[in-house]
Amino acid sequence: MEITGKVVRLGNLIEGTSARGPWRKQDLIIETEEQYPRTVCLTCWTNQIDEIQKFAPGQSIKAQIEISSREFNGKWYTDVRVWRFDPVGAQPAAAPAPQPQQPMMHQTPPVSTPAQDYFPPTGDDSTDDLPF
Repeated sequence: MEITGKVVRLGNLIEGTSARGPWRKQDLIIETEEQYPRTVCLTCWTNQIDEIQKFAPGQSIKAQIEISSREFNGKWYTDVRVWRFDPVGAQPAAAPAPQPQQPMMHQTPPVSTPAQDYFPPTGDDSTDDLPF
């Protein structure tokens, strides 16, 4: 999968040691560049930590990601792990041309409320106008 957005900030660096040796983990917070932007936390591991230090807030990036979930004690945890970064706009020839905004296809026209003629007055409450 791929996600594009602007860098918001870096999270805290977490370090540890496992049976396989030392590891480092750091989160990179981005905001997508859509009509309705979303904030996404990307998890970066040892081999990407040095690379994300070069990103400045507001810089556009494209990340190749993998989404994975796991269960622990009856709760589910989801990670968005990065396996590759590409700065957006570094090479003008490779950047795609911006697409024009498409109008909403299912836009509902404004509803006008009819005057009192919609429910005609009955005049006499003792007669029932219903056919059943």
